[in-house]
Amino acid sequence: MKDNYIELKQNRDFGEIIATYFDFFKQNLKSFTNIFISYNGIFILLLLVISYLMVTGFIGLYDGTSEFGNTTNSDESIIFIGIGVGVIFIVFIFITALNYSLASSYVIKYEQNKTNSIDRKEVWNYIKIYSGNILVFILLLIPIYIVFAIVSLILAFIPIIGTLVQYVLQFALSSWIGVSFMVMMYENKSASDALGEGWDLIRGNFWKCIGVNFILGILLGMILILIIVAIPGVIFGIYTFLALNAGEDITNSITAKIVYTIVLCLVLITFAYSQPLSQFINGILYFSLHEQKYNVNTREKINQIGSGE
Repeated sequence: MKDNYIELKQNRDFGEIIATYFDFFKQNLKSFTNIFISYNGIFILLLLVISYLMVTGFIGLYDGTSEFGNTTNSDESIIFIGIGVGVIFIVFIFITALNYSLASSYVIKYEQNKTNSIDRKEVWNYIKIYSGNILVFILLLIPIYIVFAIVSLILAFIPIIGTLVQYVLQFALSSWIGVSFMVMMYENKSASDALGEGWDLIRGNFWKCIGVNFILGILLGMILILIIVAIPGVIFGIYTFLALNAGEDITNSITAKIVYTIVLCLVLITFAYSQPLSQFINGILYFSLHEQKYNVNTREKINQIGSGE
């Protein structure tokens, strides 16, 4: 497999980074998916429970609104939906932290071992080493995202230009956080130092970082939307069509709840899976920016040639 290894420590331009990402994606999709499933298992079960709460709530709310005066069902349904939304928010904080860590650790181990046959335990053990820094990093993101939310709210009142600026800030923030996360885990820096180094790396290549995250983010989003439409969407559409044609009472059908729960769970899992794929973008971007600034790999190769002579 080393013959197929993609050298990550290279100074790449915009187009080369995009091409490298898809080569890396195709080469490591199966290996990383196995790791993703292994360590997201408990969260997948939680997403299944959350999906059931949400589906039960929405079906109950629909049933309550279809019967005048039936407020009991509506109140219970709102409670189910509220619990589902609250739990899903908390769960996705943990899922995001886990999957960003898995993706970053995987890219680092890929670069170190120069193979895509990565042992999942090796990835997990690497995460455990930096678990404290990861927690601090997440806590530091809270004020950062609060400021971003306030700025976005202000920009929302500015037509067209405000929207464009908001997108620029969004992709800049994505680049900064993703690259900084890689700095923290690869260079063994504290969370605050990693954010500083990450900013230094993207500052000199600001528009390239935004462009890479924008293009790959759009392409990745399109792929995931197609997956959602192709699997959960088809299941939802076919079942609903057949059920309605058969005159089935969906609001009181156990089968409907099971089918819709599975569909919603698949959508949530797809969203969770998109998180590490997005971090792969910044993992590859990090090694390119780092090599551009420090020329570590280039100097090592020159030294190897010199020692060989």
